Amino acid sequence: MTKLIGVLAIALVIWGGYELFEMWNRYDLQKDVADQEAAAHHFSPQQLSGMPQGGEQTYEKAQKRGAVGIAAWLKAYQGKVQDPRRAWIELDYAVLISKDEPVEAKKIFADVKARTPETSPVFPRIKELAKTYE
Repeated sequence: MTKLIGVLAIALVIWGGYELFEMWNRYDLQKDVADQEAAAHHFSPQQLSGMPQGGEQTYEKAQKRGAVGIAAWLKAYQGKVQDPRRAWIELDYAVLISKDEPVEAKKIFADVKARTPETSPVFPRIKELAKTYE
């Protein structure tokens, strides 16, 4: 009887170790998947398409001037910059002016949201800002 209890205890220890190993593998796999998803969603707005040649340098100069510079830049380049880059820039501008001109910021946000499809790389940012501007 003692030998049977010993064999049963060893079997339980081995089974418990196997279950612990399986739990660790599931955790590690979930962590890897979460890291890959985070890396896929992290991108630079400069990577978005729609900016004409040389436009990025002029936009950087406008950014240094703040909301006034971006507003002037948008007026000058509005027809040349295409979505999704244009949508991102307009969202940046809406965030900048939201404290001083909340009505205008909401109008810009609504315009960007209306023309941006759910498949756009800008859409996650729109969802993030929706709570503020709707």
